[in-house]
Amino acid sequence: MRVLLVEDHAELADTVATGLRREGIAVDVALDGHDALTRLALTDYDVLVLDRDLPGVHGDQICRSLVAEGRNGRILMLTAAGSIEDRVDGLSLGADDYLPKPFAFAELVARVRALARRSGVQLPPVLVHGNLRVDSANRLASRDGQRLSLSPKELAVLEYLLGAHGRVVSAEELLEHVWDENADPFTTTVKVTIKRLRTKLGEPPLIDTVPRGGYRI
Repeated sequence: MRVLLVEDHAELADTVATGLRREGIAVDVALDGHDALTRLALTDYDVLVLDRDLPGVHGDQICRSLVAEGRNGRILMLTAAGSIEDRVDGLSLGADDYLPKPFAFAELVARVRALARRSGVQLPPVLVHGNLRVDSANRLASRDGQRLSLSPKELAVLEYLLGAHGRVVSAEELLEHVWDENADPFTTTVKVTIKRLRTKLGEPPLIDTVPRGGYRI
């Protein structure tokens, strides 16, 4: 999935973004409302993690705008105001979920993943292809019953390919959905990750390379 985190406290934004990336989630960061709107105009995010009290453009206005445009991405609103009235206000604006600060990071990850499952094509929590099994909820992959030691990014690529159901996925599409804006499109990042993933998946090979097309399982 790809997430936009909008949080005006730079240190908190960096901490949360780093933690989400360690979970294999591609994250872009905006520190104010204007920057958030610019990024949202350029990229279709699966989930928007939105601080309510933002400089420039208030989080409420961003939420209203996205709902009015009929965007498919889900909105998780964050705020230091945690009363029942505040939660009702946030949800009435069109937010899909609401999490008061301070929050437990594990809960944030769980809520982001739950929203991402609702934002696009619905996938089962466990993906199975022959003797390959990927448990997305628990971040586990196995083949022939043997657990695979995959990095978060390798697991994210594997999930995306399995979710494509045999469709050819280009390197550009993988960069768009599995990596964030810091990924250099002119590097061999995708190719190197696929190579490592193939090695870890073992024999017989599961990932096909389609010339001038991309990859598929």
